Amino acid sequence: MPHVPGLRSCYDKVGPLVYFGRMLDKIRLHAAGRLPANYVDDLGDAQVYVLDSRCCRFLGVRYAELRERTLAGGTDEEILAWARARGTARTEEDCHIWNRFILKLGWRDERSAVLAKRVAASGLTGRPIETIVDQVEYDEGRDPVADRAWEKV
Repeated sequence: MPHVPGLRSCYDKVGPLVYFGRMLDKIRLHAAGRLPANYVDDLGDAQVYVLDSRCCRFLGVRYAELRERTLAGGTDEEILAWARARGTARTEEDCHIWNRFILKLGWRDERSAVLAKRVAASGLTGRPIETIVDQVEYDEGRDPVADRAWEKV
């Protein structure tokens, strides 16, 4: 999948969290009819293993409520503040652990087999892809290894 205008990297942070901003982008793009069809199945919290679902569980908010709040407007930081006030209280250490967990998903864990299938399906065999996030980044035209993206988190 080529770069999707308006969809930021998984590594980009809102407050202390990676991925959260990307989830908000997907919500907004989907509502505007600009989210590619192959991204739609991974929206929401219905599937336990997808990143949106994991992020909502970490925050302790339901995806439908987050979607409604996001589409009501406001900055990413305001929406994160809403989620943090409404959901599960998280410390800075919790957020650090979340970041490291999500960025390593697919590396020697229950998602490793899925990662291998995604790499092959996206034609990225041979790239230095070790995680789900690596695959997403390469698939969208970014090179997290050359950029050493993990060092910016």
